[in-house]
Amino acid sequence: MTTTPTTTPPSYRPATRLVHAGVRRSEHGETAEALYLTSGFVYDSAEQAEGTFSGSVEHYQYTRFANPTITMLEARLAAIEGAQACRATASGMAAVHATLLSHLKTGDRVVASRALFGACHWIVSTLLPRYGIRGEFVDGTDLAEWRNALARPAQLVLLETPSNPMLDIVDIRAVAALAHEAGAIVAVDNVFATPLLQRPLEFGADAIIYSCTKHIDGQGRVLGGAVLGSREWIDGTLYPFLRNTGPSLSPFNAWVLLKGLETLVLRLDAGCRAAAAMADFLATRREVSRVWYPARADHPQAALARAQMSAGGTVVTFEVSGGKAAAFRVMNALRLIVISNNLGDSKSLITHPATTTHLRIGAEERARLGITDGVIRLSVGLEDVEDLMDDLGQALAAA
Repeated sequence: MTTTPTTTPPSYRPATRLVHAGVRRSEHGETAEALYLTSGFVYDSAEQAEGTFSGSVEHYQYTRFANPTITMLEARLAAIEGAQACRATASGMAAVHATLLSHLKTGDRVVASRALFGACHWIVSTLLPRYGIRGEFVDGTDLAEWRNALARPAQLVLLETPSNPMLDIVDIRAVAALAHEAGAIVAVDNVFATPLLQRPLEFGADAIIYSCTKHIDGQGRVLGGAVLGSREWIDGTLYPFLRNTGPSLSPFNAWVLLKGLETLVLRLDAGCRAAAAMADFLATRREVSRVWYPARADHPQAALARAQMSAGGTVVTFEVSGGKAAAFRVMNALRLIVISNNLGDSKSLITHPATTTHLRIGAEERARLGITDGVIRLSVGLEDVEDLMDDLGQALAAA
């Protein structure tokens, strides 16, 4: 069975590209993207097999290397990101791990924003040093710290903006300029912003990382990850690592993610509007001591957020007085919003970062990041925002 890629003019707007980009139809002319649920592929002849492995013939050979359904997802993500190339992975953390380990070697140095997701922090602080790769953390919002750390040669800079869970905003353009002078590539975890709210490549980033598990799926169904960048780096550095180490995305998961992309514009627009309303609502509550949301004027980096992002995203972080006990009382009193460490879902999810996503970075590091025991992270879904306000309002009052 052969597949033929369809062309998507670059003039098409994001919502159109999210529905049509990357489609490869077989001779059957299917409307929905075909699901090629197969581990391997057959050849017309021994000569074709030889040519496929030598690279002189273009033909699928093994789903660990490539698969038509996964190819469609990669092409669609590249089209919406404005990247030359994309490779999908089994999870977001597989994407982070592959980005770092494919590029680095013993003796290299990584400079990272301290405000990282817990597992990303562990890779830089614990895993990389086992291979003789030095890691150094800086306050991502402090350009003086970046400037000092990048006054010496480095090979890679890792940051996430907005950060998880405190929604710190890092100046991508300024950090990229410093990193490139130091000889480093810049890898940006763009999960909270998605490719619709922020395009790090336009600010000088070299690699973009996604947990597709979040907004791209958007309905809590499957795991997936992706890395995007220049064709030279993706094909020459990242792909050989993925091909030979095997963090492969399932074709079924790729198909689900393709269908998720079709509604991303609608879901994200609704989620951002609801999150902004929830942030304003929380700011009026006497039980809440502080609210963090990038689109609010009281966010510490509000001007930078407006310069880099087109909206504030779907996550709101807030702090209640009374520490862990008070935070747990609020969460346990909820009736509609559910407790989960995931985010970017159609259902509103709430978590206590100090005891879940950022538990293992330790109390000292949490204190540096401002993650107190009273901090709660809310991922706003697609429910009626009035119902969400009613639920959170009664939980705050009950607690």
